[in-house]
Amino acid sequence: MKASCHQYLLDFKQPSGTSRGVMTQKETWFLVLEHNGKKGIGECGILRGLSADDRPDYEQKLQWTCDNIDLGEEKLWEALREFPSIQFGVEMAFRSLASENPFELFRSEFTNGQKSIPINGLVWMGDEAFMKRQIEQKIADGFTCIKLKIGALDFEKERGLLRFIRQNFDENQIEIRVDANGAFSVNSSLDKLHQLSEFKLHSIEQPIAKNQHDSMAVLCKNTPFPIALDEELIGVFTFGEKEQLLQKIQPQFLIFKPSFIGGFHGTLEWIELAKKYNIGWWITSALESNIGLNAIAQFTFTLGNAMPQGLGTGGLYTNNFDGPLQVRSGQLYFDPALGWNVETDFFTV
Repeated sequence: MKASCHQYLLDFKQPSGTSRGVMTQKETWFLVLEHNGKKGIGECGILRGLSADDRPDYEQKLQWTCDNIDLGEEKLWEALREFPSIQFGVEMAFRSLASENPFELFRSEFTNGQKSIPINGLVWMGDEAFMKRQIEQKIADGFTCIKLKIGALDFEKERGLLRFIRQNFDENQIEIRVDANGAFSVNSSLDKLHQLSEFKLHSIEQPIAKNQHDSMAVLCKNTPFPIALDEELIGVFTFGEKEQLLQKIQPQFLIFKPSFIGGFHGTLEWIELAKKYNIGWWITSALESNIGLNAIAQFTFTLGNAMPQGLGTGGLYTNNFDGPLQVRSGQLYFDPALGWNVETDFFTV
């Protein structure tokens, strides 16, 4: 078996803001396997500044993975515990290689076009007018679950955006999720949660920065509406560490980004614990290309979670890969008639 890794830079259609700053480009890596005339492809979706494996030796570990590909998927996955995005790329690539179609990793009623996945409409950070235009567009597009990133604007302006939605749609018509990306201070967080509670929000992701477990546990115990952990899961590598974290914080929801937590197997470990402790969860992408998003979507469908998932990021880039994923009326569809258009120097369909 031959393996190679290739960097690919995804260009945003317009600068995309989070509480950590504005992005114009997203780096990703592809792992390509070749065996007996077949090829498989996996995406190592690292996000600089956030991924646990954003380390100086990342490229070195990618090359090590290629050099040791004959160890096989299971041994490589264990050896790459501290490199979750490479774990995910390895899982994808092996499954892709073994599949009749390198982009149909989990055959289901989703991949044959019969069923869809409900998703949230993501509203990116920007000025107040820009965010309001996005909200109006998402609702016009048929989304019944809207996710707003907050923490960059003045808090009162953000409350104004939430008020705008609720003046027109109650919680039975539009579900609102907010993502603070850890922007609230520990001292102000509970007060802000109470101020936000008037808008009947579904949940808030990561109200305070990660690794403040005592403070997060207090918040989860006293919050007026559910808290979802997101960044808190990054860098928690072993099953025992995952269980300790959940026992300590006792959150209401968990959010799984497979590129950040060890791919399919890493996600299933978290799901096992979520079931044990009666914690809700959903899956989101992490700015992967459509190749990675496709794998995550197919995997997500097999899990049978009826909640809206966070999978609608494929249209953000000017140089993404055209494929069968389509968003219509707040649902993600896989249209098998569309096929894939991947033309690069390392993989062509």
